[in-house]
Formats: sequence, structure tokens, C-alpha cells
Amino acid sequence: MHALLERFLILCCRLFDQLIGFLLLIMVVLVFGNVVLRYTFDSGITLSEELSRWLFVWMTFLGATVSMQRNAHLGTEFVINRLGASGRVVCALIARLLMLGTCILVAVGAAGQAQINFHSTSAVMEASLAWLDAAVLLFAVFAGLFVIASLRPGRAASTPPASGSSPARTPSK
Repeated sequence: MHALLERFLILCCRLFDQLIGFLLLIMVVLVFGNVVLRYTFDSGITLSEELSRWLFVWMTFLGATVSMQRNAHLGTEFVINRLGASGRVVCALIARLLMLGTCILVAVGAAGQAQINFHSTSAVMEASLAWLDAAVLLFAVFAGLFVIASLRPGRAASTPPASGSSPARTPSK
């Protein structure tokens, strides 16, 4: 079960990586095209600004989702590094449970906000504002799944990486 979940999450993150690149490309084309149109023809695409903002919101939450999978989020290691092995295990378990609780609260809040905004539309695109809330909901669900996958036996007891060995940094010697 856990292996299947982890494989699914890895595949989704690969898809999210590709989607982030595609959304960035669309943003660059929209913004650059709008700048060129404004300065050369004194006109612009009104949809460009609003759509770029929406794409940025989606890129932010997709990127946060991928960061959760890669364990590249920020942490406070100065306290963890002073604890023994059992203290690290307890702190890691408490942190994961708090993260799971937070994911649940964010998911419930985003779902509620999406219901409220479902019939509200944006000014220019006239699209439902619930699409913005969907990005938050997607993040909360996937982040919760990452936390659940990290709670499997053998992995829940693993300690956080020591200072300098985080996946986002390479150890210096």
C-alpha cells in the first residue's frame, strides 16, 4: 500500500514539475507579449495580467507540493541537532502529526472557500474564483499524503537530516 502511494506521489510530482515549467512558459509569453503590445502599439491584452496572476498562484502551490515531496522545506535544525537520537525521533513524529493536522485544516478551509467562491467570477476572465482555491486544496491534499507516506513503519522513526545534509544543500567539507 505504501509503495503504491509513494509511486503515485512521485509520478504526480514529475507531472507537477512539467506543469510548472509549462505554466511559467505561458506566463512569460503573456507578460512579454503584453509589454511589447503596450510599448509598440499602445494596447495590450487585458486577460494577460489576470491570467498571469492565476498561473503564479498555481505555480506557487504546485512548487510547494513538489518541495514537500523532496523534503526541501525550511526547518529549524539548531534545536534538533542538540537532541539525542530518541529526541529526534519524538520531534520528527510530533512535527509530522502537526503537519498532518495543519494539512487537514487547510484542506477543509480551502474546500469551504471554494464553495463560497464557486459562483463568484473574476473581473476580466469571468472564471470562477474557486479555481484559485483549488490550488490550495490540491496542495493540502498532496502535502497530507506526503506526511502519511512518511509515517509508515521504519520511516516514522527516521530522524530529520543533520545540519548541512538537507536535500536542498550539499554538505561542505
